[in-house]
Amino acid sequence: MRKTFKTLLLALPLCLAALSAQAADGAAGRWKTIDDKTGQVKSIVEISQAANGTLSGKVVDILDSDKGPNPVCDGCEGANRNKPVKGMTILWNLKADGASKWSGGTILDPANGKTYKSKMELQPGGNKLDVSGCIAFICRAQTWVRE
Repeated sequence: MRKTFKTLLLALPLCLAALSAQAADGAAGRWKTIDDKTGQVKSIVEISQAANGTLSGKVVDILDSDKGPNPVCDGCEGANRNKPVKGMTILWNLKADGASKWSGGTILDPANGKTYKSKMELQPGGNKLDVSGCIAFICRAQTWVRE
């Protein structure tokens, strides 16, 4: 009985680590961003896990833009100012907050150059991702669809 208990205690951290890894893998992949106002697919964002376990997302394709086929982030400040949106990291530093939730990150809206506190939640089935960005109590949410 004592040996079984010790084995369970040793296995618990491994199980927790596996759950954390599963959460990160759940959101990793390519996602169609759906405009929350028009319902149109705007771009493809690829979410990946960084070495420190956080998630980040990069625009890999622009499908629909008011600024033409190769828009730049003219509203951005700093290093992203007037840089192409395609290839730009727009989501970073999201940490696992349970099996299918991430929080504590930042998201950039390249249409206006503003950054927001971000969180995500993978819907059951794993094919839809609820992404939100907030400044104070004003939030904006989108549901992204797995490509």
